[in-house]
Amino acid sequence: MKLLIVIPAYNEQDNIERVVDNLIENYPQYDYLVVNDGSKDRTAQICRDRGYHFLDLPVNLGLAGAFQAGLRFADRQGYDMAIQFDGDGQHNPSYIGEMAALMEEKGLDIVIGSRFKDQKKHLSLRMMGNQMIQLAIKMTTGITIKDTTSGMRLLNRSMIHEFAQNLNYGPEPDTIAYLIRNGAKVEEVQVQMMDRIAGESYFNLRRSVEYMIRMCTSIILLQWFRKRRG
Repeated sequence: MKLLIVIPAYNEQDNIERVVDNLIENYPQYDYLVVNDGSKDRTAQICRDRGYHFLDLPVNLGLAGAFQAGLRFADRQGYDMAIQFDGDGQHNPSYIGEMAALMEEKGLDIVIGSRFKDQKKHLSLRMMGNQMIQLAIKMTTGITIKDTTSGMRLLNRSMIHEFAQNLNYGPEPDTIAYLIRNGAKVEEVQVQMMDRIAGESYFNLRRSVEYMIRMCTSIILLQWFRKRRG
């Protein structure tokens, strides 16, 4: 079983060494690929100096474009599984084995590393947004995904190919909902996320609200007009 850890990285000069060195030293059974998403800091230079496996995108494509670039590599190299993995150090690679085992055991298409599968969500505006997206997915698919915004998602071989070939397949909750509606089997594994040590999250208060509205609108309305998988 060949598994690739895809690490989209934008301006992660203060985190990328810690993330990748941990994988190299403690999880050599997995391959990894840093996708430098047109960073303006020293992320690319650090990858070169350290001899990391990385793709250096000349411009910033955003998370969706960077992740797709990594999945195109995984598709061409014949990987059986690929996992989306944050470059800021919040994702814990110790859960990858459990996620992969569950995928193989149950023949799943996607396994989500979930902060809330067995734990309650704390009260905050961002978690209220997560709850609303969860409700939108439940309304349109009949399936409950408790951590809709988790960025730790493991894909099987067929999903790798599908994400690699379709430009409108972003690594977002609306795509997960769309795939479930079209027969994809998705489950969650309880994980513990770590705190970001350096840098800033993209999602401030305003962006979090905008994201929630955009995802709910897409899940409830726009995805019904998307072309179904052949």
